[in-house]
Amino acid sequence: MTPPGQKLRRWRQGLRPRAIANAADRRRAQRYVRWLDHGILRNLWHNQSEFAPGAWRSNYPDAPRIARLAQMGIRSIITLRGAGPSPFYLLEQESCARHGIALHAVALRSRAAPHKDAMQAMIALFRRVERPLLIHCKSGADRAGLASAIYLMVIEGAPLDRARRMLSARYIHFRWTRTGVLDMLLDDFAASDAPDFETWLDRDYDADALQARFERR
Repeated sequence: MTPPGQKLRRWRQGLRPRAIANAADRRRAQRYVRWLDHGILRNLWHNQSEFAPGAWRSNYPDAPRIARLAQMGIRSIITLRGAGPSPFYLLEQESCARHGIALHAVALRSRAAPHKDAMQAMIALFRRVERPLLIHCKSGADRAGLASAIYLMVIEGAPLDRARRMLSARYIHFRWTRTGVLDMLLDDFAASDAPDFETWLDRDYDADALQARFERR
């Protein structure tokens, strides 16, 4: 790595506290989220909507938005970015605790075929968390779109054609990008003889095979 590259890496690492123990840690985490996690763009557009009764989707919510979500009555948040000592998770965890919102985490992929166990864990959360709930990823476009589609099919009993609308340009999801693997996942379910999405997921879904076909397309 070149000296400028090393300096940039050290600067980025310096903005990644592994815990929020004091005000300085919080400021570092906030700077990371604002500038390196594209938080400044999310301040302009939340990509937020209620897609089913008591179920919302959006991009990553910062502390002021979590306060407003609490005022809206949101009781649970499911982040699809996973849990761990990342600035965005630490800040969200702190804000949710402050406002009495239960935070749940699943690590769901968008630029590669999602793991079966991650989707099954997500469905289990859908069934047990308190509502109203918010589901989010980073931008609210791809992972949140797939999660919303699955929620509609599994929890609401919605048909696939309605669920597909959750992955669309309306939410800044584009099939021709690397995240098109999520559309192909739904295509595979549509082409199967499975009676429902969960049966297909458990019986037929193979993330590695899906990814290989997507890369050959």
